[in-house]
Amino acid sequence: MLTKAPAEQCGLEPARWNAALEIARGWAERDVAPAVGLLVARNGHSPGPQLFGRQRTAANSAKVRQDAIFLIASITKPVVAMGVMLLIERGQLTLNDRVTEFLPEFGKGGKHGTTIRHLLTHTSGLPDMLPNNTDLRKQHSPRSAFVNGTCELTPDFPAGRSVQYQSMGIAVLGAIIEKLSGLSCNQFLRREFFEPLGMKDTQLGAPDEWFAGMNPAVDRIAELRVAADQADSTDWNWNSRYWRQFGAPWGGLLTTPWDLGQFAQLMLTGGRIGEKQILAPATVVEATRNQLAPMKDVPDEERRFRPWGFGWRLQWTNHSSSFGDLVSPATFGHWGSTGTMLWIDPESNSFVLVLTTQPLGESQATFQRLSNAIVASFV
Repeated sequence: MLTKAPAEQCGLEPARWNAALEIARGWAERDVAPAVGLLVARNGHSPGPQLFGRQRTAANSAKVRQDAIFLIASITKPVVAMGVMLLIERGQLTLNDRVTEFLPEFGKGGKHGTTIRHLLTHTSGLPDMLPNNTDLRKQHSPRSAFVNGTCELTPDFPAGRSVQYQSMGIAVLGAIIEKLSGLSCNQFLRREFFEPLGMKDTQLGAPDEWFAGMNPAVDRIAELRVAADQADSTDWNWNSRYWRQFGAPWGGLLTTPWDLGQFAQLMLTGGRIGEKQILAPATVVEATRNQLAPMKDVPDEERRFRPWGFGWRLQWTNHSSSFGDLVSPATFGHWGSTGTMLWIDPESNSFVLVLTTQPLGESQATFQRLSNAIVASFV
């Protein structure tokens, strides 16, 4: 289990660590992001969450709460992917099983050959979002509507022939988790990961009780500065009750820096927490190595330079969205469109997570600069 300790005991050189903190603090002071939550850990120890900025986007808002909850967007994807991997290690499905074995309706549009492996590696040919994504959200449609819409699609290319980031593939994986477990995706993840790891402030979709009482938990959710296409859509944008409760397997996880750090630490320790082996070591190894390498029909440039594990982005070194210049080639993690980043480096036995309330732009250079400063503090 991740424990708190002074910076020196965490393997962080104090002056350099403080310099890195000043970068994060500066983001909030200059309004680069209304709020910033930072958690860094090495060798199982962390100085603890560092939070800067304000709780809401208005300039006169109160300071960000020390127990603030963040919508982490697509960092949700690898968490759901590890739920699928847990079912695989239990013998309930295999990577090469066809999706139609679990969702027969998925076979429309020439998708009969699409496998679980294709969904986990973004090689299914499915789109990131449905063409009618906005309309579905305006109508407050349930998750099943997104899965049904995905089943009707014709893929953009045959499965296994290329790579295309696909949130809808993760939507389908969420439906498969529910089919095999008999639980909602949130209930399954809570039972298997969140509760054993003590992630008490984490939900894939806020429950009704978060909105009740004199001091509702929903007030802890840091308000996001929404993307331009959501600015006038207060009933379905990221800050709406609808979206906070929707529980998108591709991007709806609500959590705190400390909670998410427990999951990152689980990945660093080969799936073990205390005396309990939550994930098999082999599962963690397979999920975090280049799974595009043996896919001979995937373009060579993708296989070699933009690799994916199972749900995890690996380090794309010569790319605008690398995790930084100083992390090792073994690093894996993910980004989130709400302005979030998590990377985990087994070689330095460390992880860094940055949760903000500023939508991710086309360039991640600000995150990379912070990442470099943090790694430079490792001793």
